[in-house]
Amino acid sequence: MTSIPSVDLNNFISNDPAKKQQFVNAIGKAYEEIGFVALRGHFLDDALVGKLYNEIKAFFSLPTEIKQNYEIPGIGGQRGYVSFGKESAKGKKEGDLKEFWHFGQYVEDNPKLEAEYHKNVIVDELPDFNSTGKEAYKMLEKTAKYVLRALALHLNLNETYFDEFIHNGNSILRPIHYPPIKREPEEAVRAAAHGDINLITLLMGAQGRGLQVQNHEGEWVDAIAKPDELMINVGDMLSRHTNNKLKSTIHRVINPPKELWGTSRYSIPFFMHPISDMKLDVLESCVNDDNPKQFEDITAGEFLNERLIELGLIKK
Repeated sequence: MTSIPSVDLNNFISNDPAKKQQFVNAIGKAYEEIGFVALRGHFLDDALVGKLYNEIKAFFSLPTEIKQNYEIPGIGGQRGYVSFGKESAKGKKEGDLKEFWHFGQYVEDNPKLEAEYHKNVIVDELPDFNSTGKEAYKMLEKTAKYVLRALALHLNLNETYFDEFIHNGNSILRPIHYPPIKREPEEAVRAAAHGDINLITLLMGAQGRGLQVQNHEGEWVDAIAKPDELMINVGDMLSRHTNNKLKSTIHRVINPPKELWGTSRYSIPFFMHPISDMKLDVLESCVNDDNPKQFEDITAGEFLNERLIELGLIKK
C-alpha cells in the first residue's frame, strides 16, 4: 500500500445498513493492511478546531519560565506541560524535537477512577485554554467510540464491545509544538519512528508533509490528511488484543527541508486509552493455526506502565 485510505464516518452512523457495512469493510481492510486511515465526517467542527489551535499557539508562545510552572514532577508527564526534548522514542536516547501539553479524562460518576487519574492542570494566563481543550477532548472521544464500534463489528464482536472499556478511559489529548529548528540536528528528529501505546490515535494537524507511515515493505509513505480529515491509526494495545490482525504501524515526523526550518509545526493527537483494568488478552477469534497466540496476558494499566518506563517518562 502506497497511500492512506480515506473513509467517511457519516456512512457508519447513517441508517443505511449497506453504507454502514461498506465503512466497516473499508476501515477493517485498511487497519489490517497499513494501520492508518484518513477519516472525515467526525464530530469536530471548524470553529472548535480554529479555537483550539489559537489557544495552543498562545500557550506555547508563553515564556519558558511560565510554561515550566505547569510541568508537574513525579507524574510521568501524564498531565500539564512536558518541556522540549524530554520524551524519546522506544530504543532512542535522543529526545524528540518537541514540547507538548496533556489534557486527561474528565471522569463521570466514578470516584475510584477520579482518585486513580491525575487532575488536569489549569493555565491561569489563558482563561479559555482549559474549556476549549475539554470540548475538543469530548468530540474526539465521541469520534473514537464510533471508530471502535466499527472495528468491533469487523472483528465479529458485539458492536458496543469496547464501550465499557473506553467510558472514563485513561485517554490523553496532546497538543504538540515542534519549534523552529535553529541548527543542524545531529541525530534527533521531530518525532522518531515509533508505534503508539494505546487502542487508537486520532490526529489533528496532519495536513502538511512531515508525518510518515511505514508500510509492510518497509517503505515510508507520506500521511497527509485533507483539512476536514483526521488521521487515525491503530495503537499497540489494539494490535496486541487482536493478535496483530489489526496493525500498529511504525510512524515518524521527519524534519522539514532546510528552507522551512524557521517554521513551527503543530499537531494534536488524541490517544484513546481504555480503563486500566481492561484485559488486553488476545481475542480467541484472532487465534488460529496460521496465527497462533503471539502475546502474553496483560492489563492495559500494566502495559501502559511498561511503556512509560521505556519512553523515559517514569523511572522504575
